[in-house]
Amino acid sequence: MAYFLFRRLISAIGLILVVSIVSFVLIQAPPGDYGDTLKSTAMSRGGMSEIDAEKMAQDARIRLGLDKPLPLQYLSWIGGIVTRGDFGPSFLQNKPAMTVIGERIWWTLGIAITCHILATFFGIGLGIFAAVNQHRWGDTAATVFAFLGMTIPRFFMALVILYILAFVVQSPYIGSLFSANYVLAPWSIDRFIDLIKHIWPVILIAAFGGLAYNLRVMRGNLLDVLRQPFIEAARAKGLPERKVIFKHAVPNAVHPLIMYQGVIMPYMISGELEAAIILSIPTIGPLMLKSLISDDIYVTATIFMLLSVILIVGNFLADMLLALIDPRIRHGAGR
Repeated sequence: MAYFLFRRLISAIGLILVVSIVSFVLIQAPPGDYGDTLKSTAMSRGGMSEIDAEKMAQDARIRLGLDKPLPLQYLSWIGGIVTRGDFGPSFLQNKPAMTVIGERIWWTLGIAITCHILATFFGIGLGIFAAVNQHRWGDTAATVFAFLGMTIPRFFMALVILYILAFVVQSPYIGSLFSANYVLAPWSIDRFIDLIKHIWPVILIAAFGGLAYNLRVMRGNLLDVLRQPFIEAARAKGLPERKVIFKHAVPNAVHPLIMYQGVIMPYMISGELEAAIILSIPTIGPLMLKSLISDDIYVTATIFMLLSVILIVGNFLADMLLALIDPRIRHGAGR
């Protein structure tokens, strides 16, 4: 088991390093940098001449280290992370990138974890219901639901909900986490209810696809297990059907689903990002979009790296959980 943990940990660290390189290169692949953004802003909003704006942009490049070759910029960035925990500055807000991201990352993670729990709980439950009622109306309804959840784009769902809330219902709970009178208020039941009124569309959109995925996987796995000889033997012994399902079939069908939980969590986060951007919820999504548009490279690179770390950690935890419940994986990994 120790060797299994060590091997997974080393591969996770190597993968994080590769992801940091790829994300940093891709962010800077398009032409232009923050100096060009600064130049265009100074000319369009400040009325500055092109020569003066270019001089200001070049001074900013030198000050921020953007005049250096790309490999040196990456080494400086990753070196600061490893040695000082410094993820670089935010050019737009003149703060450390991690400070800017830290103000929003916990909201993103909290919403994503909530969506993950809901999608797992209801997805597994509906998957069991669909498998037990195969070829009946419940199975058909669950299959249609899973198909819709896997195929409808989340940004389209966000646009539809935004249209309904803004133009049909004319809801005041759009574009923020709290109402004005609850922004600085201490936590209470009323403040929590106000938060739910603002973020329920994001939770619905992000959880919908994961729920459908869990439903589909659980239904397929359970149907395969129910055809196994040991299930027939359990029924032949006269065990109640409920005991056959929940004591013998479900524990054996849930293994592949546990393996996929590491992938589903980042799926929840990406769903939260899409919905938050459309609905203007101040989490990581709008910040990432703004940093991409304005070439705030260290904020963007840090966000990409954190999301990659979450994906890798999710898969690592899923591997650990699967190894704990299935001795064959532990023993096989140790050889």
